[in-house]
Amino acid sequence: MKEHALFLSLGFSYGDTKLIEEAEQFITLFERIEEKLSKFSLHSDPHEVAKFNVEVYQAATSIWAYKRKVLGLTLNCDIRSNNYPLLLDHTSREAAYFANRLRDLNEGKLQPLPETIIKENVFFLRIMADHSKFIGHLLDPSERKLVAQAREFSHDFDQLVFQALDLDSMRPQSETVPILDQFLDQNRVSVKSLRAFKKTASELIDECKIKSNIHPLLADHVFREADRFLHIIDMFDESLMANQ
Repeated sequence: MKEHALFLSLGFSYGDTKLIEEAEQFITLFERIEEKLSKFSLHSDPHEVAKFNVEVYQAATSIWAYKRKVLGLTLNCDIRSNNYPLLLDHTSREAAYFANRLRDLNEGKLQPLPETIIKENVFFLRIMADHSKFIGHLLDPSERKLVAQAREFSHDFDQLVFQALDLDSMRPQSETVPILDQFLDQNRVSVKSLRAFKKTASELIDECKIKSNIHPLLADHVFREADRFLHIIDMFDESLMANQ
């Protein structure tokens, strides 16, 4: 969330001072939250952790509202900036996901259900598809091979999103272990390929070896999200096998 606020602040036009100030306030807010988080451990009082989760939930819903406000201003042409509408929607979806996850944790909803497995994959596959589009747009057009690769990933993940939505619409009949296992395996293969592409791009951007408008932290940010998705797929797979 802190990095989202930074990326948005860098994308605004110089005249959007109020929006930039709000983004900077969110950077400060989430830095304070990170500082508090560092003081917790596995032995912390669960009641204190739950209380902290509520605080972070409120921060996440606040930045979600800010992102949606900026999206509205952008779509109404009230502001002109380098923050694409899809980027604003993308980051607001992630804020909503984060807030909902915190709420689930506080309500004790820890075990993934078959429905959760499908819906979580729909969410993350769309995130990966968006990342591919952002990378393709932010690379310099002269980086033809990398742009083409990003477009291929965009197409691949768009197809995976539609496939996941088809599976979602077939629930609950589609919630069988063999189908979900194959679903996760197929997604894992594509996410691993995208993660490798992001890792290479991140290293090249960091070493100033390719031409782009991609901030090095943004390159690392999207790589970490792909890595997180793979971790979630593995957790779902373990859960399926345990239940079987």
